[in-house]
Amino acid sequence: MAKFIPTKSEKIVISIRLENEKIEKIDEIANKIDISRNELINQCLDYALNNLEFKGKEKSN
Repeated sequence: MAKFIPTKSEKIVISIRLENEKIEKIDEIANKIDISRNELINQCLDYALNNLEFKGKEKSN
């Protein structure tokens, strides 16, 4: 049996401004599925970043 070794992923604190209506909707959904607001936002961002499609040409760096 493999050993369980807990790890902590590195995260940084940022600040964003959201409209009250968005926060209320996020909180409503997070409460329904019993996760934190932070976890819901992280999962939404992961989904958006993994499914992002660009129309036309993508800018090069």
